[in-house]
Amino acid sequence: MEPVKLDSSKALAKLQLIELDILVKISELCDAYHIEWWLDSGTCLGAVRHGGFIPWDDDIDIGMMRPDYDRFCKIALAGGLPEGYSLHTSNNTPGYAAMFAKVYKDGTTFENQESREAKSNMGIFVDVFPYDYLYEDSRMRAKQMKLALRAQRGSYLYHSSSINVPHKGLLGIVEKASCRLLHIIERVWNSDASSYQSRFDQAIPDPRKGRTSDEVISLAWPYINSIKFADVVPTTQQEFEGRLFPVPGNTEKYLTAMYGDWRKIPSPEERHTHLPLQIDFGDGEVWKA
Repeated sequence: MEPVKLDSSKALAKLQLIELDILVKISELCDAYHIEWWLDSGTCLGAVRHGGFIPWDDDIDIGMMRPDYDRFCKIALAGGLPEGYSLHTSNNTPGYAAMFAKVYKDGTTFENQESREAKSNMGIFVDVFPYDYLYEDSRMRAKQMKLALRAQRGSYLYHSSSINVPHKGLLGIVEKASCRLLHIIERVWNSDASSYQSRFDQAIPDPRKGRTSDEVISLAWPYINSIKFADVVPTTQQEFEGRLFPVPGNTEKYLTAMYGDWRKIPSPEERHTHLPLQIDFGDGEVWKA
């Protein structure tokens, strides 16, 4: 039987419903094992500004402090997630470039250019970001951030030459050409994809090496301002798609650190999705770019 092809609006709505379902399963696991977590980045923004998904957004992000993240991964990998859902990291999934975890809905496919090139069979997912303390010493902090950034960038470039770049036009063309060149260099220079995770882990703070500050950040996405731990935890509750989920306690400070004027609705030209090439919903319905 030929698969049913959905248009973009129906596909986005269905994708969001599946991601919400994954989020509920994660929430139930975290409640059962007393794991603290929160809606992260655009998902938190959507909850506060829209009461749910940002209308054009196509993913869900959550955050956890490193100890909770490690416990979550261990429990999920040991069967803590219900049947039909699985946790993926660079340690257990070939072609996986990210330095954070994803929970997949099994039997589905979310294929973008990066996953196609990396030959990574990625399912519809929710991103799980670990947060870490930053070192107090400015030099140690700079080294910490540089280690994390180089490892994450290197991993993405190793696995794919088609990286989303921040600019359009001539500058964007130059950036894309640079990524293709760097992809070749990474492949020649590094024969072991697992080394990126090892390098990234060196950025995780070690109290034996230096004192940590009261500021935290997701080292896997260090493109935002850090925020004080006390502004994140304890969390508070916020409605998201008709359900209550945890968000950073000082939501105002958190969103301002991440987005600046987060109340402003971006223009249509500034509204971005992850632009997959194909989504297979696992039930006979698909969407293709």
